[in-house]
Amino acid sequence: MASIILKRTSFSSMKSMAGFIRTGATSFRAFAAKVEAGTDIVAAAPDVSLQKARTWDEGVSSKFATTPLKDIFRGKRVVIFGLPGAYTGVCSQLHVPSYKNNIDKFRAEKVDSVICVAVNDPYAMNAWAEKLEAKDVIDFYGDFDGSFHKSLGLEKDLSAALLGPRSQRWSALVVDGKVNVLNVEENPSDFKVSGGEHILKQI
Repeated sequence: MASIILKRTSFSSMKSMAGFIRTGATSFRAFAAKVEAGTDIVAAAPDVSLQKARTWDEGVSSKFATTPLKDIFRGKRVVIFGLPGAYTGVCSQLHVPSYKNNIDKFRAEKVDSVICVAVNDPYAMNAWAEKLEAKDVIDFYGDFDGSFHKSLGLEKDLSAALLGPRSQRWSALVVDGKVNVLNVEENPSDFKVSGGEHILKQI
C-alpha cells in the first residue's frame, strides 16, 4: 500500500483539503503526525509499553506490569482509537459507544481486538470502562505518562480545559504492527472521522 507523507501546510491550504487526504483505503486528517500509512507502530514507539486497565489491587498483584506494544500488535489485526481522557464528554457519550455498539461488525471483519487508549492511569481507565459497560468488548489501556502518543506525534496540550498534556482524538487500523489507516480529528472536541462507524468503512 502506498504511503503518504503529510507535510506542514498553511491554514488556507489545509481548509481546501476537505478535512482529509485519501488514497485507496487509507484516510488521514490534515495533521502532521509522525505516523503514517505503512509505519511500523512498534518501531515508532521503541521501549514504550501500555498499561492494561485494572483495579489498584490487580496492579499491586501484577507488580505494576505493563504490556509491550509488540504483544498488542504483532501478528494481529487491531483497531485502536485514542481520546483526550476518561470521563470526558465526547469520549463517554459518543466515541467509546461508537465502537461498543459496533463490536459485532468489527468481529465480522476479522478484527482481533478493539483498543481504547488515553493519557490516563490504568485504574481510572478501568473504572471508566466498567461505568460504560464496555470492558468486556473493548480492551482499555492507559498511557499514563503520554509516551506512546508522544512517540507517534499524537500528543495534545489541553491545559485550557484543565486536562494538561493529553492526546489528539484519533483512530487507526493496525495489521501485524503496521498502520493501514489513520484518522485524526482536526480538534479533540470534534467527532467526525475517528468513530467506529467511520473506520468500519475503511477496513
